[in-house]
Amino acid sequence: MNQRGFASDNNAGVLLEVMQAMAQVNTGHTVGYGGDRFTELAIKLFKREMGTTTEVFFVYNGTGANVIAIQAMARPFEAVICAQTAHINVDECGAPEKHSGCKLIDIPTPDGKLTPQLIQPFLHGFGFEHHVQPKVISITQSSEMGTLYSIEEVQNICDFAHENGLLVHMDGARISNAAAALDCSLADITVNAGVDVLSFGGTKNGMMFGEAVLVFNPDLGGPVKYIRKQSAQLHSKMRFIAAQFTAFLTDELWRKHALHANAMAQLLAREAQKVPGIEITQKVQANGVFAIVPQTWIEVLQNKYFFYMWDQNRSEVRWMTAFDTTEEDIYDFVAQINEIAQKQPL
Repeated sequence: MNQRGFASDNNAGVLLEVMQAMAQVNTGHTVGYGGDRFTELAIKLFKREMGTTTEVFFVYNGTGANVIAIQAMARPFEAVICAQTAHINVDECGAPEKHSGCKLIDIPTPDGKLTPQLIQPFLHGFGFEHHVQPKVISITQSSEMGTLYSIEEVQNICDFAHENGLLVHMDGARISNAAAALDCSLADITVNAGVDVLSFGGTKNGMMFGEAVLVFNPDLGGPVKYIRKQSAQLHSKMRFIAAQFTAFLTDELWRKHALHANAMAQLLAREAQKVPGIEITQKVQANGVFAIVPQTWIEVLQNKYFFYMWDQNRSEVRWMTAFDTTEEDIYDFVAQINEIAQKQPL
């Protein structure tokens, strides 16, 4: 159960600083459901990062954050436009559609990223009662393919959306990796770029549990506390989520560990592509590496360092690095690839 691997940054443990922060609030009694000073402090830190008008709602997990965000942004007869590979489309068991009633319109992309040009053909049927009404564009930063939207690309999508009467949701499950890679603030690629609502993730970068729905658009925040309760995402002992975010946001702890994970992905890609037969298929911009690996090598490799198949038809795999990935992990894994390559030459 302690096997090292590259399956997901979810598989890593919890940052020591986060564990210590939770232990520090684990004394005495305090008001539940967010009416405590620890939650107040975490909210203040988010407002310092994102602006004082930001509304902050802590939730259990990323799916819950996305579901709540979409419910706040769209009505059941409206639609959410997303990349075909989007987590809300592929990996949330239909939860966004079930809870919001909204149709997801998924668009094929070469790299997991939407553009105004890709979205434009799907903006039709406005005012026609027989057609679902486009309302939200949901983008993921970093994308499910490990690629990044630049600040300008986020701004372009937001401008395009708002000009067409749409709103923008960002799934920021790996927002820390994105901001670290782009060497910018969390606000630069979210609220300052025009995003209306952000699902802010910390679990993949070393938190134990808990995410946050950050509402930047002042017209949208009012119902969220009720939506959160109805969605079974209101944590009673809220201080244990809040304390994690306080540690995460203090002295940019998030950036330190995201930079490390990103650097490990770069190292893994550089070393792996030296092996004949390995082809890196996407730009390595955050902490994900996508590669085509000869089919006969995969199962043997997975027994050494577990990872997931991404596209069976292409023999494409996904390798994710985390805050606790070491250079030793990388070099040992690549040594395993070389060993298999020698035993099973192409």
